[in-house]
Amino acid sequence: MTKTSKKNPSKDVEFSTFYVGGALCGIDILNIQEINKNFEITQVPQASHYIEGILNLRGRIVTIIDLAKKLNLESAPKDKSKNHRNIIVNSEDEHIGLLVDSISDVVLAKNNDIEPAPSNIGGVKGKFFQGVLKTETKLIGILDIDEVLKES
Repeated sequence: MTKTSKKNPSKDVEFSTFYVGGALCGIDILNIQEINKNFEITQVPQASHYIEGILNLRGRIVTIIDLAKKLNLESAPKDKSKNHRNIIVNSEDEHIGLLVDSISDVVLAKNNDIEPAPSNIGGVKGKFFQGVLKTETKLIGILDIDEVLKES
């Protein structure tokens, strides 16, 4: 996984933003394989509470994580929202899907625009965030994908 680097503070970074549990979050687009709405998810018995299941994505098995559950947030009901999407990321040669409430915009920022993450963002453990990006109208929590995908 690539992380947003503080080594080159003037480097432009593009973030794909999305909503999960009412929070606006972002991921560096270099970490994203694709975004889809494939919901033919097979349940996995005795999986962690935040594992929604698995799906077959063009012959590859993808584990789907309900990001709201992982971050201890309340997401929109899955059966009532047609906006839910899977953000497919690569993690150690494995595809992982992050189930989010809805997709928002792509935001361009410089590395030095990203401030350190506070220890607590809306009830979410700060360890899941590598920083916060302030725009003129929004506050975007930048997810630390490696931390989110760790077992806990």
